[in-house]
Amino acid sequence: MLPSPPHRAPTSGLLHVQKWRGRIGLCLVASLSVLAGMTDAIGFMATGDFVSFMSGNTTRLAVAISDSDWQLTLRLLVLVLMFIVGNALGVIVSRIGRRHALPLMLSIAALLCGAAAWPLETQFPALLAAILAMGMLNAAVEQVNGLPIGLTYVTGALSRFGRGLGRWMLGERRAGWRVQLIPWTGMFAGAVLGALLEHQFGLQALYASGLLAAVLGIVSLKIPRRWHLGYMPR
Repeated sequence: MLPSPPHRAPTSGLLHVQKWRGRIGLCLVASLSVLAGMTDAIGFMATGDFVSFMSGNTTRLAVAISDSDWQLTLRLLVLVLMFIVGNALGVIVSRIGRRHALPLMLSIAALLCGAAAWPLETQFPALLAAILAMGMLNAAVEQVNGLPIGLTYVTGALSRFGRGLGRWMLGERRAGWRVQLIPWTGMFAGAVLGALLEHQFGLQALYASGLLAAVLGIVSLKIPRRWHLGYMPR
């Protein structure tokens, strides 16, 4: 039996590439989280429903069931299902576009602009379009250098950060837990911006979300192809 080849440590060049791939990926995550937070705040303030925070809509769904409010129950159930459909559609669009981010981000931009252009008298279709877009957004980045990343929800990120903090306080020095604050910070900043925009423009502030999605799609063309393949879902 032949002996296994000796293990070789990564070269300095490889470590340099990994570092920059991680930095670029986290900048992209922060930007996409701003988009998610902005859209969620606009949608929530304009319609009273969460656009990307499905944990909140799930809790509201349970309360509606307990109150026997079947009209609200049906509404919230449709919202949650639309978010699931959006995630599935995001993967499909990503595969059709050969896992390039631009077609996905332009599709999201089209949905958000369509929601902004919808007549104010009937907001529910606009809400569904925005939720579909936020579900699709999760296909833009799934991980960065092996670290799981959530774009439209931050409960998991805060949980991973908290567990990492606990391990750090116990003397363990694992890498990666601090970066979990990046999507939370991005979503918080985006939500503040979205709230300010909604105060001025109402649901039409989603035009700003659509524009940001398109810009991020164009910017993504500058990211090396092999790096982006590592970010997006397989």
